[in-house]
This record gives sequence, C-alpha cells and structure tokens, in this order.
Amino acid sequence: MTVSYTAEVATCSHFGCFWRLLIRWRASIYKIIWVDLLAFLGCFYFVAIIYRFALRPSDKACFEAIVMYCHSYGNLIPLSFVLGFYVGIIVDRWWSQYVTVPWPDALAVYVSSLVRGQDEHGRLMRRTIMRYMCLALTMVLTLISPVIKRRFPSYDQLIEVGLLNANEANIIRAMDAKFPKHPKHWMPIVWAASIVTRARKEGRIWDDFSLKSMIDEMNKFRAGCNMLIHYDTISVPLVYTQVVTLAVYTYFIAAIFGHQWIDREKSGKLYNNIVDYYFPLFSTLEFFFFMGWLKVAETLICPFGDDDDDFELNWLIDRNLQVSYLIVDEMHNDHPQLVRDQYWDEVFPNELPYLVEAERAEHPEASTAKLGLLKPKSVSSKSTKGDEDYSTYDSENEAEEENSQELKLRFAKRDFSFSHSSFATTRSSVRSSRNTFDGEELEDEEHDLEQDDFDLLRIERERERVNRQIQHAALTYELMKDEMVSSIGSEPGSNQEVQTDKSYISQTKEKSTEDEDNDKDQNKDQNK
Repeated sequence: MTVSYTAEVATCSHFGCFWRLLIRWRASIYKIIWVDLLAFLGCFYFVAIIYRFALRPSDKACFEAIVMYCHSYGNLIPLSFVLGFYVGIIVDRWWSQYVTVPWPDALAVYVSSLVRGQDEHGRLMRRTIMRYMCLALTMVLTLISPVIKRRFPSYDQLIEVGLLNANEANIIRAMDAKFPKHPKHWMPIVWAASIVTRARKEGRIWDDFSLKSMIDEMNKFRAGCNMLIHYDTISVPLVYTQVVTLAVYTYFIAAIFGHQWIDREKSGKLYNNIVDYYFPLFSTLEFFFFMGWLKVAETLICPFGDDDDDFELNWLIDRNLQVSYLIVDEMHNDHPQLVRDQYWDEVFPNELPYLVEAERAEHPEASTAKLGLLKPKSVSSKSTKGDEDYSTYDSENEAEEENSQELKLRFAKRDFSFSHSSFATTRSSVRSSRNTFDGEELEDEEHDLEQDDFDLLRIERERERVNRQIQHAALTYELMKDEMVSSIGSEPGSNQEVQTDKSYISQTKEKSTEDEDNDKDQNKDQNK
C-alpha cells in the first residue's frame, strides 16, 4: 500500500519538514536503487583498478583517449528531457488508475434508501445486490493484479470467502465453457440489475426515477471495472519505455569510462582531480538521481503489484463487502433520534467555541477590501415643480456644471377605474417645465396624454378573457343540466326546470353583451 507521510509534513518550519523523511527505508529511494548503485560503483572501481595497476603505458594512452572521448560526447544524450517527460506520463497514469477503481458506497446508499421492506425477502434483495457488485470488482482485480490472483486463483476461493455461491459458480463455469475468450466479470452486475427490476415490479421501489438512478449507478460501477481492464490491456507504448531505459543505461555505461581519473598532463585538471582518485562523488550523485527517476517510473507503471507504493487491493476487497453490508442491512431505514441542536433558539451561532482561544482565526477578507478609493461627490437634489421629479448630479468642476446637460425624468399620474367585466386607465395632464440646453430656454406647451395603443389592447384582452369565462361557465352549466335531465327522465316538473335554466342562460348572455356595448361606448367617450 502507498506509504503515507502527510501527518509528518503537515507543518513546515525553519529548514523544512522533508528532512525527517530521508531516514525512512520502506518505499524509499534507497530501497529500490541500492543494488544498481552497488553494481555501478563495482564496475567503476574495477575499471579504475585495471587502469592503474594492470595496463602498460602504451595501453594507458589508448584508455585515456577512450575516457576523453566518452566524457566529451556523453552529455549529448538528452537524459533529463526524456526522463522528465516519461515520469510525468507515468505519474499521471498512476493517479488515474487509482481514481478509476470503483467504490460501491454510492450504490449502497441508493439500495438502502430506495429498496424498501423490513422483511427477510427485502433484506435478502439488498444484501445480494451489493454482494454481486463486490464480486464483479473482485473478478476484475483477479485479471489485472498478481496479488489478488494468488488469493483467488479459482471460483472455489470466492465461494469460501462468501462472495459467490455454488450455484452461481456453476452458472459462470458453464458460461466460461460456452464463451471462453471473454471475461465474465459483468455477469454479477447483470444479476444485480435484474434484482433491482424485480424489486420495482414487486413495489419495493416506489417510482421509475428511483429505478433509473440505481441502474445508472450500476453502469457507472461497470464503467470503472471496464476502465481498469483497459489500463491493464493498453500500456504505455513499449518503444517509449525502451528509449528511456536505453538512454539511462547507455549514459551510465559511458560515465564508467568518461568519469575516470587519468594521470595525463595534457589532459589538464579536468581528468586528474584528487577527489575522483578515491571516490566519484558527483558521478554517484548523478547516478542516484537519474537512476532513481527511472526506478520511480518502474514502480508506478503498474500499481497493482507487490511494490511498496502499489495499491492495497486485498484491504479494498474486504472493506467494500463489510461496508456494503453495513449500509444496506444494519443501517437500513435507521437514524438517530431527532433532537434540537444547541443553537436552536439562536438560529445560527455568531461564534463557535475553540479549545484554545488563541487559535481563533480571523475572517478572510476580499482582495479589494482595503483598496483605497477617492471620496465620491455628494449628490444634490433640486426641487420639483408640480407633479414632476428631477434628479441632478454634481460634476467635478462647478464651471462645467452650468454648461452640462441635466437628465430629467418625468412621470405622469394615472387614474384607474375598475368594473366587474373590465377596467380603464387614464393619464392626467401634466405641464412640462422649462428645460435649459446650450443656454437656450425652451418651453413646452400644455397638452393632455391620451390612452396609448397598449392600454387599449390590454383592456380589450381583459374583456375577451372575462367573456370566455362566462361562455365556459354557461357551457358547463348546460352540460350539467343535460346530464340531470337524462338521469331524471320524465319526472313531473323536469321540463319546466330545463326551460327555466335555458332562459337564465339566455339572460346571462344578453347581460354580458349589454356590458360589452356599454364598455365600448365608455372608451369612445374617454378617447374623445
């Protein structure tokens, strides 16, 4: 499982908090690189001993030429670029694979809330649905993880842990014999969907929307299982992995020769440094960093194995089954008693208590909270004349204020008159004041504001609406009377009641027509 060290680096102070992590051994760079480092140093010292004690002077000249050549052209390998890009791809792929692993918690909440029934059959449905989903994920992990494959090499081990029954295993084996080329991890998901559909038919799921929500969550779970298989099938292109591996090992093979100490006067100080005579310090650091980078990529490229930073899948399988049963069975339709919280009377707390009052944090402020702004000019209002309202704003300079154009708003009064069938609106006459523009005074003449087309259209629509309501009421009344006549039949006095109702309806229609004519005459008089 990935080693977590977040708690140890929660607070950074002084020289940093990563120093305390350098002494760890599990999942450390020392653990994955120490064998390669020893091999590099062994080869380096072996070549150095041969040069210093075994070669003749003529052979040493040839060896020194090789050293100078490897040192000059070894840096042409773009090792930093190739390794950085490759490790970036691997780390992104590693995190994506972890996010893709499906968790059954959301589906368990749906099943617990929507599949109703406290009886044994309802409980059996809920538990079986979640067992099938956990079984599907386990079957997928056996296909991609050597750890899980060693734990569940066959269906018998799945039966032993309770994820599979004997009759279900026989069905899957028969399907394997009929279609041997395809994995069967999707079969438990299909069974779970069939159980959900059956629960809807039995009325344990109240509506179709709840059924759809559960089916969608199952498909989401299935998509995560399929994506894990895709990650296992489609790897990072092999050519890229080969290029990176060859670049790293070729560089350090050249470094074994190119970083050697040689005793040659014309070579200068570059090849006869006294530190390199005893220990290749910077060559070792370079190997440590670049080879460590390559080992990181090798560790993360398949996170379903046995490395220290690989995912703990055995724990995941056990946890999923336990939590699923807990949600759909133990916690089904159960919650604590509803009680008033301590802020019930206050509605919400002004300040929450702290164990240490000194740790109370200040409220965050917006980025423009303390931004200095110029003081705005005051707004002066001029007196109004008659029924008119005006608003003017001071300009920056008083000299410009006299020549500036004033924005004046005028609102006309309205008089409303209502009746049972319609309403009318009239505007009162207003007298405009004198306006000043470019030093010239203009005076508007007094005039009356008549009704516009929008007012007349609104009145007409209101009258039509009322007439339609009267017609609908009359039609409904006629239908009700016809039903009553047909049910009463030939009882005495029935014909007389029908005639009375018809006369009432005709009088109602005549009255509505008269009201409509009176309204039209009234509107004409107002327009005049």
